[in-house]
Parts: sequence; structure tokens; C-alpha cells
Amino acid sequence: MRYFLFPLFLTLPAAVLAAPPPVAVIADPPADRLHPAAMAAFVIPAPDGALNAVMYRAAGAGPHPTLLLLHGFPGNEQNLDLAQAARRAGWNVLTFHYRGSWGSPGRFSFANCLQDGATALAYLRQPDVIARFGIDPSRIAVAGHSMGGMVAARVGADDPRVIGTFLIDPADFAAIGRGFVDPKKREAFLLGEVRGDMPPLVGTSEEAIMAETAHAGRSLDLVAAMPALAGRPLALIGATRGIGTMAEAAARAARKAGARHLEAEMVETDHSFSDARIALAGRLVTWLEQFQR
Repeated sequence: MRYFLFPLFLTLPAAVLAAPPPVAVIADPPADRLHPAAMAAFVIPAPDGALNAVMYRAAGAGPHPTLLLLHGFPGNEQNLDLAQAARRAGWNVLTFHYRGSWGSPGRFSFANCLQDGATALAYLRQPDVIARFGIDPSRIAVAGHSMGGMVAARVGADDPRVIGTFLIDPADFAAIGRGFVDPKKREAFLLGEVRGDMPPLVGTSEEAIMAETAHAGRSLDLVAAMPALAGRPLALIGATRGIGTMAEAAARAARKAGARHLEAEMVETDHSFSDARIALAGRLVTWLEQFQR
């Protein structure tokens, strides 16, 4: 079954999702000697900073559909196995580090991350970038994990030209912030999610991150983004040992908004999909197939 509508939110073991995986997940394509697959590293200019970026260019002359892949907070899991699988399936994939993270110049904040996602999307539509990487600007999708799922949802919601959005155990910072009325939940978020993730970040602090979460508004509200995404292909892949309840809430909102191309699944794994990477790559590649020509 290609699309799932709420209230059906499937909880499936990784082995079920991964059998059989698409060929692009487990095998290299034939080499294209004239237009080989390639990787390019560069910097995307951004206000008060820059984004250290990498393009995984698909083999072939193109034009290629292109995926903007957004990592989470702070980005210890970058999901580059997903980038490689999507490239083997014929997609360009752009990844980058947000301002103030992992050496990208600037100041880190959730608000800046949202802006950085929009900046990267606009970069993909520049004529010189389209020519350089063989991009089909009419086929750009966004995907994101955790905080990157929130960024992807907002980027897709704000730009109707994005053809689809793939969210991997996405984080809803507005919901997290509302939970701070319980001091134990606030402390758990600080100790379990924020404190250990600060070393790769600059221009911020634990206090700044906690304050931004506590006062998160509509731009960081995952559920609020669903009506704008409901008319296009949308995938919400939650993790049972992660924050999958946020994906469930978003899927309910998407269905309420009339989503007709919704895939909503829960995988028995942790937030990083540590024992379900093949399953996750398979789900992404299968989802991307609907946009191939």
C-alpha cells in the first residue's frame, strides 16, 4: 500500500520495512564514464555567516531531482548513508551544517537553522548552481531528521514549489517548550538533550537554547506546519524509542488538514535509527521513486 491515512499509524519492526530493500540501498549502479557521480564541497553564503556544504551529485548528465537533507541538533548523526542511497537512486543530495555548528561561521540558534534551510533551498535554484550540478529545479524535495525534521517541515510549508517532505522522527520544539511547565521535563531536556550537544556549537549557550525552546512559536511548531504540507507527498517516520509521539501528532494534524499522500509509520528503533539504517534508507528511496520521470 503506497499511502497511509490516519488513524492507521503502522508500527513495524525494521526487518519488515527492510525486506526487500530497493537496489539503490544495497548495490552500486553501473559507472557512467561520461558523467560520473561526484562530490563537491563548498560554502553557501548566509546572513552573518556561511554554511559549510556538500553536494552528492548523481551520475548522468541530468537534469537530476535534488534532495535537501537536513541534520538534527547538533548533527552527530548526519544521515549521510541516506544521502548516498538517494544518489545511487539518481538524486543529487545537498547537505550542510547550520551557522554556528561544526565549523560553519555564524551564531547557532533554532531561528537561524530555519533561515539556513531556506537559504540552502534558494541556493539550489540559482541558475549557476542548476547548471553546475545538473539540477531539475522543478523536482526539489526536502528531508530532515529530528531538529532537521522541524526545519524541513517549515521549509516545505513556506515554499509550495517543494514537491514533497520526508520527516524522520521530527522534533516539535513548540511542544517541548510547552512541556516545560513541568520542571522535571525541563530538567530532562536540559540534561538529556542539550548539555551534551553543546561542544560543536558556537554563539549560543545552554541558557539560550533552553530559552528559545521555552518560547518557541509557530515557526518551531511541527503540528502547525502540517496544513501547508498536506496537499503534497508527506512522510512521517517515527521511532518507538525516540520521539515518535511527535510524528504521530503531526500525522493526525496532516490527516485533519486533508492529507491524501501521507505515509505514516513507526519503526521499532531508537531516535538515530541505529539498528534500522537499511530500513530507513529503503523507505526514503521508495518514497523518492514517486517523483522520478
